[in-house]
Amino acid sequence: MPAQTYHKISDLPEDIAVFPLPGMLLLPHWHLPLNVFEPRYLNMVDDAMEGTRLIGLVQMMGGARENPVLASVGCAGRITRYEETSDGRYLITLTGVARFRLVEELVTKTPYRIVRPSWSRFRHDLMPPVLTDLPPRSDLLTALHHFVERNDLSAEWSEVANVPMDALINALSTGCPFSPAEKQALLEAETLNARCETLIALLEMNIPGDDTGQLQ
Repeated sequence: MPAQTYHKISDLPEDIAVFPLPGMLLLPHWHLPLNVFEPRYLNMVDDAMEGTRLIGLVQMMGGARENPVLASVGCAGRITRYEETSDGRYLITLTGVARFRLVEELVTKTPYRIVRPSWSRFRHDLMPPVLTDLPPRSDLLTALHHFVERNDLSAEWSEVANVPMDALINALSTGCPFSPAEKQALLEAETLNARCETLIALLEMNIPGDDTGQLQ
């Protein structure tokens, strides 16, 4: 089923395998490249490719790495790029389809975790994003300038100036060095407008950058 045919909740699966990752964010209508190498997640990708091609990306919110606490909201992504390397890794790209609330975790024999999702709260993710009534672009860029200066980062301002507003919001939400809890707040923002307002608020806070000196 091509990604564009996900029009209603009934097009989405009742159960979904989840990939817990710390600090990683997948958003609807956005792309996330992943390097998969753990055996259990290689198995998960194999099974997804044979089935719906959907995987739920969920943030780790604490607990042991082998069995971390999962955030209450994740985002389903369709595998839209797949490549196997000579050393057995998978290079995949997930394209965000819709967010979901974790209802329960299922008891299964798979080495990876499977949950029962509720899609109803985020049914609007299946529609094109609403681009009206967004905060002024100047507000976002001013907050970004302050964030970059405060944290001794760098940015390609000529590229930033030409990026469409929805792409800029998603790129900054996924790429800026925010904490997992802050990225979760960006994920759970109901609309693109709300995500932009949350993003501006986070950029205006005195959040330390990472140690690379670059926006990711």
